[in-house]
Amino acid sequence: MKRRLLGAVAAAALAFGFANAASAKTLVYCSEGSPENFNPQINTTGTSFDTAVPVFNKLVEFIPGTTELQPGLAESWEVSDDGLTYTFHLRQGVKFHARGGFSPTRDFTADDVIATFNRMWKKDDPYHTVSGGAYDYFNDMGMPDLISSMSKVDDHTLKVVLTKPEAPFIANLAMDFAAIHSKEYMDAMLKAGTPEKVDQEPIGTGPFIWANYRKDDRIIYNANVNYFRGKQPIDRLVFSITPDQATREARLEAGECDVIPYPNPANVERLKANPELQVLEQEGLNVGYLAMNVQKPPFDNVKVRQAINMAIDKEAILSAVYQGAGKAAKNPIPPTIWSYDESVSAYPYDPEQAKAMLAEAGVTDLNADLWYMPVQRPYNPDAKRMAELMQADLAKVGINAELKTFEWGEYRKRLQEGEHMMGMLGWTGDNGDPDNFMGVLLSCTSARQGGQNIAKWCNEEFTKLIDQAKQISDVEQRTELYKQAQAIFHDEAPWVPVAHSVVHMPMSKKVKGYKVHPLGTHIFEGVDIEE
Repeated sequence: MKRRLLGAVAAAALAFGFANAASAKTLVYCSEGSPENFNPQINTTGTSFDTAVPVFNKLVEFIPGTTELQPGLAESWEVSDDGLTYTFHLRQGVKFHARGGFSPTRDFTADDVIATFNRMWKKDDPYHTVSGGAYDYFNDMGMPDLISSMSKVDDHTLKVVLTKPEAPFIANLAMDFAAIHSKEYMDAMLKAGTPEKVDQEPIGTGPFIWANYRKDDRIIYNANVNYFRGKQPIDRLVFSITPDQATREARLEAGECDVIPYPNPANVERLKANPELQVLEQEGLNVGYLAMNVQKPPFDNVKVRQAINMAIDKEAILSAVYQGAGKAAKNPIPPTIWSYDESVSAYPYDPEQAKAMLAEAGVTDLNADLWYMPVQRPYNPDAKRMAELMQADLAKVGINAELKTFEWGEYRKRLQEGEHMMGMLGWTGDNGDPDNFMGVLLSCTSARQGGQNIAKWCNEEFTKLIDQAKQISDVEQRTELYKQAQAIFHDEAPWVPVAHSVVHMPMSKKVKGYKVHPLGTHIFEGVDIEE
């Protein structure tokens, strides 16, 4: 393989002031899109999370390739008998990054954790409204009402008191929104009148230091020589932004990329056959779906929503879009997660029955919009093709669906504001807990304007069940409650659950130590590449 890209990367790196760029061990990841920013507190998309992951650590973290927890910036923690008080013992000697004129004068302490959470939690925090002040994960998970207090016992001891027991609380802290920022950097940027730099030019404690970003082109990170787990095997990590699926594959085969995400399922076997490549795969912890906005007639009528479930030919979508790398969905959670209810009966593909139900509901010759994503995601490799198939299916039952899309960030924002009638989206789990799907995507809390419940569906009984489940530590009891919630979801039909995909990650055989993460994040800590 000839690495035509590396000359450009080396030249760019030198232009940005990096010494010995040509001799640095570099790994090139051809990513699928540009980030909205580099602060995971204010993001909800995997594309943006991926670009922040190299920079930050959390109090607790997932072991790459698993949903098992390991200590992060907290070395250990204890929970009180009543499940309300968490005491975290923080790691000592952890250094924040020095870059861009900022040099930290102290190591990581409890002050940084408190400042990180206060930004999302406290409306009077000076950073609360910076960059729009939308903390969707924090809010949709009910964190503002869950946390009663967060206090510093000493520099390396933190106490968090909750208002009620929360079984997935520790796992939630391993999610990207809980990445820990430098209070000293936040204070310095606020004093300089440039607080937004915290989101655009990030400072963390992670394995790589953010160096430079050229919009829609590339992001460059340098290995953090002071990283508490040790310097990385590679010296430089490059995200080469390549939105087109076919172009990513061609660049991988030409040796211009070392790793790519989201290949065309039709091309996976060809990539596997290339002797210079390896293709890792894993059944995804994900779901792709079509949400119906229940706040807009006629989708406020459950019969209409059930009819649309019967109008969509999922098997045709699986064949044309997923091409053998997907499984039909019937629940809001994937079968790879505990509490999945196999006994739920999927809506059959029955356009004649769908047409009769629509007529019964008084719906004929309906004009509606159907939004589709402009990017490939692990849960949907070709949203436009899926939308076209759905459009044809809906036409058979008398629904004229106008296809719409927008730039990815704008698309998500408009969906969360509820502008659509029908909108396509999906989810990859963040912590291996069912609440991360049902709570974040379907609760009454997340049905607010701007929330991630894009069906805007609020069922009080459903929400009561999942809230109750969060407060119980017994898995069997929680499973029974989640099964009851899945039954309500099925009957109310706010979505057409479409598919759960198999995730493929093609890469050069020179790449060593990469693990497909079940939670969808692309993690390069510990990854090496043979020179």
